[in-house]
Amino acid sequence: MDIKSSLLDRASALGFALCRVASCRAPSHAAEFGRWLDAGMAGEMSPWLERGRAKRADPQAVLPGARSVVVLAMNYWQGERTPAQARREAGRIARYAWGEDYHDLIETRLRALDEFLQTCGGRQRYYVDTGPVLERDFAAESGAGWQGKSTMLLHPELGTWYFLAELLTTLEIEPDPPIRHRCGTCTRCLDACPTGAIRREQPYQLDARLCISYLTIEHKGPIPTELRPLMGGRIYGCDDCLDACPWNRFAQASREATFQARPATAGVALREFLSMSDEDFRVAFKGSPIKRTKRRGLLRNVCVALGNVGTDADLPALELAATHEEELVAEHARWAIGRLRARTEAAAQPV
Repeated sequence: MDIKSSLLDRASALGFALCRVASCRAPSHAAEFGRWLDAGMAGEMSPWLERGRAKRADPQAVLPGARSVVVLAMNYWQGERTPAQARREAGRIARYAWGEDYHDLIETRLRALDEFLQTCGGRQRYYVDTGPVLERDFAAESGAGWQGKSTMLLHPELGTWYFLAELLTTLEIEPDPPIRHRCGTCTRCLDACPTGAIRREQPYQLDARLCISYLTIEHKGPIPTELRPLMGGRIYGCDDCLDACPWNRFAQASREATFQARPATAGVALREFLSMSDEDFRVAFKGSPIKRTKRRGLLRNVCVALGNVGTDADLPALELAATHEEELVAEHARWAIGRLRARTEAAAQPV
């Protein structure tokens, strides 16, 4: 059996839904990435992205002698939200963060593929969205999907619900052909974006500074007041553009138990998060992507969500949060209290 056939079999046995190969050459959107970065649309991620700018434009700077890129996809779709998760008083959490941290799981399986390719004489570097690689360019070139107007990668069977990973290798492996772009005239993802982060005048480009996923995860300071009302009950990430995509009607539930919702993401009432101590947070989100926000970031997000979807029953918890030792949390709690009281007053006014 040749290297590629063995690779495909091993990837499938490891739980990857797709394994495709692209030639290792300059990514097709390297110039566009540079202009996007120069325009400041990466927000607080700019310094980190800037450090790897040259490598993202030239994979040979990542792995000298690289000839192929093995692109892998792992399905994480867990089905629709449960009734508990869909309750108004529950915080909205992006599906990818319902269970365990995908980085840990996928890196372990990439290591197994790396060890196999080493036995074939290859040198590899592998990443799960942490390395200086424009992975969606290689994924689209390999036929692992096409780049949609939302900037997400779409696949006709997996929809948008899959993680990407890649191995750069010095082995020459037969590349796979790309698949046809199938978004057509559809604009549902653009229509669904609460903040207009997906630029209608320039589809296929995202202004991270407006994106709720960025604001709730990567952004560390106060959330701009003009964006807070647009966040609804979202406290970690946002799936709106993914939920809107018609290709997701073909998605099948993942067989990977690691991605199933843990208790802290399965419909906890928003105000309950505000009573979490540092130790409670560490226990609840050990091994979870949500630990990335740290407790102060999650409580900031919860305060905004309560300001948008909370009721008077949430006021005691918010009033306590308004005295929080972290001013970031306290300020957002005060904002939420003002929003709640304004809603109550408006509801009391005669029609």
